[in-house]
Amino acid sequence: MIKNINIQNKRARFEYELLDQFNAGIVLTGTEIKSIRNSKATITDSFCEFNDKNELYVINMSIEEYNYGTTHNHKPKQSRKLLLNKKELKKLSKEVKNSGLTIVPLKLFINEKGFAKIRIALARGKKLYDKRENIKDRDNKRKLERIKKSFKK
Repeated sequence: MIKNINIQNKRARFEYELLDQFNAGIVLTGTEIKSIRNSKATITDSFCEFNDKNELYVINMSIEEYNYGTTHNHKPKQSRKLLLNKKELKKLSKEVKNSGLTIVPLKLFINEKGFAKIRIALARGKKLYDKRENIKDRDNKRKLERIKKSFKK
């Protein structure tokens, strides 16, 4: 019945060094969940932020309007509340305030019960030279794979 929905933020793994990951629920309306089930969402430019009441929100996550929605359709780029345990929220807020780390969404998916979940990570921004090292490592792995393939034949 439920097809596998897997919307990823590939840029986050390149831009940030991921330290700790959490799965969080999202507060959505009816038309938002229908758009997500149709894979009409992006999380590439999004980030997470705490408000005054110490609640975690995902900012700049884009969910397209539902095609068959009426006047009660949702706004595509509104902030959406994330649902975590108090213990996890305290840990995240302490790390963000003290260490200057950021919270980045990595993956938007639907679990086996049919609920939309988002995997978020506590992350530290990479420097330019770190990004260059990642590119070099990827290129070297590709070259090694090509060489191994040629020797196997």
